Amino acid sequence: MSITATELKNNLSKYLLMASSEDIYITRNGKIVAKLSNPFQDRLDVAESLFGSVPATMTLEEAREERLQKV
Repeated sequence: MSITATELKNNLSKYLLMASSEDIYITRNGKIVAKLSNPFQDRLDVAESLFGSVPATMTLEEAREERLQKV
């Protein structure tokens, strides 16, 4: 999402909430001058990518053994 610096100034709390789920690009005179983003988003993306990769019925030890067998 892209907004003007004035819009950010007038509605800061709204955009702080939105930044937890999407990047907010701030513009001045039509040019992007800043980005408001969630500092933990990279970690969330990694965690979400791992979700479901190990069956719920498999123990951690079984997952490790299976991984080692593939190497």
